[in-house]
Amino acid sequence: MVRTVPKTAAPPLDPPNALLPELTLEELPPALQAAAARAGWTSLMPVQARALPYLLAGRGMLIQARTGSGKTGAFLLPLLERLDPRAARTQALILVPTRELARQVWQEAEVLCGAAGLRTVAVYGGVGYGPQIEALTGGAHIVVGTPGRVLDHLLKRTLTLEHLTQLIFDEADRMLSMGFYPDMKRVQRYLPARPVSTSMFSATFPSYVLRTAEEFIRGGQAQFLSLSQDHVHVTDTEHVFYTVPALDKDRSLVRILEVENPASAMIFCNTKVKVEYVTVVLQRFGYDADGLTADLSQPERERVLERVRQGRLKLLVATDVAARGLDIPDLSHVIQYEPPEDPEGYVHRAGRTGRAGAAGVAILLISGVERFDLDRIAKRYSIPFAERPLPSEAEVEALVAQRAVALLEARLRDRDKLQTERSRRFVPLARSLAENEDELALIAMLLDDYYQQSLHAPVAPLAGAAPEARAGRPASGRASAPRGRGRRPRR
Repeated sequence: MVRTVPKTAAPPLDPPNALLPELTLEELPPALQAAAARAGWTSLMPVQARALPYLLAGRGMLIQARTGSGKTGAFLLPLLERLDPRAARTQALILVPTRELARQVWQEAEVLCGAAGLRTVAVYGGVGYGPQIEALTGGAHIVVGTPGRVLDHLLKRTLTLEHLTQLIFDEADRMLSMGFYPDMKRVQRYLPARPVSTSMFSATFPSYVLRTAEEFIRGGQAQFLSLSQDHVHVTDTEHVFYTVPALDKDRSLVRILEVENPASAMIFCNTKVKVEYVTVVLQRFGYDADGLTADLSQPERERVLERVRQGRLKLLVATDVAARGLDIPDLSHVIQYEPPEDPEGYVHRAGRTGRAGAAGVAILLISGVERFDLDRIAKRYSIPFAERPLPSEAEVEALVAQRAVALLEARLRDRDKLQTERSRRFVPLARSLAENEDELALIAMLLDDYYQQSLHAPVAPLAGAAPEARAGRPASGRASAPRGRGRRPRR
């Protein structure tokens, strides 16, 4: 499915609604066929067959594609036609959320584009600048990188986007969930004033991704490309379940929240006792969470509802009775801690997300004996549930480490000369702590506090900013107040 996503106060593409036929491998230009042969392709994957005509035409595109769908090849192949290998300057920028994905895209670009004379460099944090600077100053045509490290090179003037013609956002939903929105906006300041061919790839297109797309895709309307009925469309709700240990459901919920990083979520429980328990667990883990049950006093209920109305509460834990008549705009996730006692309750709960033309995610946590409830709901309402593997502790550790590095790098960029000079006093101490195994707990504690305050503490809404951007704002560095009761928003 291809649809046009209108942008306000901007002229349409010419022509904006023209549909292009799919391509086969044999119909590609010779240079693209040769690249596909080097990669060992025998045919095009669906996302490639559908997307390549639009990307080769230079259209602004929003393309829904999941990991493993062939999307990397879809956005790399057109670069062979649209870049000039004789001009030793950066002509394509591919922004990705993680260093692992940066390396993966770089490796595939080497295979597909290297033989054509196009040089590629991967730039990301956690490693030295030397080799990256050498590759950039040597005239890399394609830069693949995380927004934070790309911004570092722009500030150091080791990278210029003056000659950029292609801008690609890979896994845009994950990029926003990791708090990269501020860095992406700062990178935007370095883009040329003239139009740049821009495409955005994302597994889902919730409202905050669509808003971000409108900010970056210039020149009019962006066309949305959806692949097939087994993918989530813009207006759909994605139905997901995790199989979790019955005695470890609370810790499983915490790991899922770290991976999903919802802009705002409602977590449903069947009883007020469970609501109170889950709320306490989340607050103890440092999340911006509050509970809503029918037994709350009116002042307490009004306090919680006021935070909901103002968009200052990220996680609301509630029973079905307490949540009746409560409407939360831009609710990105509905999480059901346990299946409802009545199958119809699932539909009412899940229906609270994915409203007003936006995508939403409905997540159900089930233990072994609750699988029967899942099957009953799926059969009665013909809901295509997708199972996601429960993230391991190691996966969560790697993810929060990447987010923490991105947040710290952004904080470091904002320091002036006097602050930088002041912080040098602690370099010997930092080196000493890092070399002493017994003192690592101090560093870990500081990183944990900063991460929680930056991502999970309440913040005042930012006018015009995406929800994920608000969640990813660097903290002010002030000590946080006790959680959960009348806390004032940080400025």
